[in-house]
Amino acid sequence: MPHQPITVAGVEVFPLCDAVGPMGEAIRRPLAELFPGADHGDSDEWVLHFHCYLLRDAAGRTVLVDTGVGPEGSPASSWAPVPGALGAELARVGVAAEEIDAVVITHLHSDHASGAVIDGLPAFPNARHVLQRAEVEAAAETVLDAVVRPLGERVHVVEGRADVFPGIRILHAPGHTPGHQVVQVGDLVLTGDLVLHPVQLADPSVTYLYDDDPGLAVVTRTKLLEQVEAERGMIATAHFPEPFTRLGR
Repeated sequence: MPHQPITVAGVEVFPLCDAVGPMGEAIRRPLAELFPGADHGDSDEWVLHFHCYLLRDAAGRTVLVDTGVGPEGSPASSWAPVPGALGAELARVGVAAEEIDAVVITHLHSDHASGAVIDGLPAFPNARHVLQRAEVEAAAETVLDAVVRPLGERVHVVEGRADVFPGIRILHAPGHTPGHQVVQVGDLVLTGDLVLHPVQLADPSVTYLYDDDPGLAVVTRTKLLEQVEAERGMIATAHFPEPFTRLGR
């Protein structure tokens, strides 16, 4: 059954399930290696849910948060389940690619950015694509060639906090990558890969094998989760089975 939307601070938030599956054989690791020191019970394999989100404000403006794993042959295809279903998911909620006003890419890892460019062309031709300057500056040439450069003037580079539209804000949340960013709408935070697995809710100090700076990620994650919990808010995650998690009950 498709995930159901919610409305927060006047903004409709639609979870879009792009894909579901384990990491590919090339980089598959047991959970004990991916999240060292965490209690995983009897589970050993991590089945990821790849979520993107569509936001629609009261004025009808649309923001896509992340672009998923992309088609066959995308940069994510070596390890993630492709093709992604983002196009079908957008169609399900009645939005065409040409109607997207802005795309926020939380970071340039292939499972979040590969759907931005398809066959060398922008998949969302009328959207500005918001990235942190630190993310662009740290990106490998292969990523720049596959994602950033084909977008051309559609790339909108910001530094730190910025409003995409009134009520839809991005915050620099480094650690997983240098320019990782999250999206805040009212008391909801779309966390990208700042929170990857439920074990990090139980203990935010649990690190992730593929964090660029694990220590900084812990600091950033702890601070953000404390703020959301204090407000009894919610997070919307990229890889949990269910998109929304209420904190501070």
